[in-house]
Amino acid sequence: MTDKTELLRQLRIDRDKRSSGTGGGPRRWWLVGAAIALVVLLGLGGWLWTRSAAPAVRVAVARPLASGSSAGGASILDASGYVVARRQATVSAKITGKLEQLFIEEGQHVKENEVVAKLDATNASAALLQAKAGVTQAEATLAQAKAAAEDITPIYRRNEKLAATGVISHEALETSKGTFDARQTDLAVARGNLAVRQAALEVAQRDMDDTIVRAPFSGVVTTKNAQPGEIVSPLSQGGGFTRSGICTLVDMDSLEVEVDVSENFIGRVRANEPAVLKLNAYPDWQIPAYVIAVIPTADRSKATVKVRVGFKSRDARILPEMGARVSFLSRPDQARPDKAGANVPAGAGVAVPPDAVQPGGDASTGTVFVLHDDKVERRAVKLGARNEDGQIVLSGLAPGERVAVGAPAQLADGARVRIAQ
Repeated sequence: MTDKTELLRQLRIDRDKRSSGTGGGPRRWWLVGAAIALVVLLGLGGWLWTRSAAPAVRVAVARPLASGSSAGGASILDASGYVVARRQATVSAKITGKLEQLFIEEGQHVKENEVVAKLDATNASAALLQAKAGVTQAEATLAQAKAAAEDITPIYRRNEKLAATGVISHEALETSKGTFDARQTDLAVARGNLAVRQAALEVAQRDMDDTIVRAPFSGVVTTKNAQPGEIVSPLSQGGGFTRSGICTLVDMDSLEVEVDVSENFIGRVRANEPAVLKLNAYPDWQIPAYVIAVIPTADRSKATVKVRVGFKSRDARILPEMGARVSFLSRPDQARPDKAGANVPAGAGVAVPPDAVQPGGDASTGTVFVLHDDKVERRAVKLGARNEDGQIVLSGLAPGERVAVGAPAQLADGARVRIAQ
């Protein structure tokens, strides 16, 4: 029994001894794990706090400008204006008279020298007949004077010979000479009178022709200003009922667009450079155009310079006085100086949303914030015009780069941002 009891005592576990000798190990490891978890939680919390404190921005990608336009390269400037006719006339009569017949209506096409209207020709016709009668009378007087001169000439020549031989006296010769000179004078007067009568006939004929009003050039009648029975005159009769014009004629082949460009940007526009037109009536229709000329004077009241823009092709939908918007394009094969004087490739440029650009010191410079992961880079850019694609950036930004849209003004270079969902 003693041996068995001893063996059982040796096999029994002494719990007091175990707890006092080895109980500190698990507790220590638990404390280490808790400390590590606390550090991880603090780091995660700090990261989340930093992320939530970073300003939220929207992101846009810089898009390359379309280079397939038939008119040229990128849009560098936009301007508004109106379609005008370079060749337009208010057709009127050269004389004052009553309008008897009118052969035109609005929208009618007429050819050059085509009869537009006729005036009452009663007085002009009578004056023409009178002038013709005067010419007939002058011709008869001239014939009579010529016959008289022809009759006296041989008599005078014979008397000269007789006087030389002493057959007739000197006094008889002087008398014959006086008659001869008188007949020559009558002949000269008759010739002059005929010339006057012929000139009067020409004037009367022109007055008669002026009762017929003709189109000065080929075009389209846009307005009709007079009706048969009204008095028309080339001179304005203020306060009366006299019409100073019969109709307005427009040469549709002379249509162009006149725009006013701010003098701050006129350096971007040059003659013969390409452009694209959009009429307000047809906003989706892009019309190839070109710069005809930059008028070499400025309007001091508006600080603008007038620019003439021509159509490369004609279309019946283009009408005078239509509103138009012109986009001046750069040449794809040329570089042009920007406002600061640096050469910018004509085909270069990207489009970004307008609120992605913070304006600079002038209208041709600005600032964008380019995203690199969660940080932004402040970058200065050269600006072009604004159009339906957005704000044109001529240099400083490459296609495909991401920019912050609606960035706060206090955003700085290298700042962290978060992308708004």
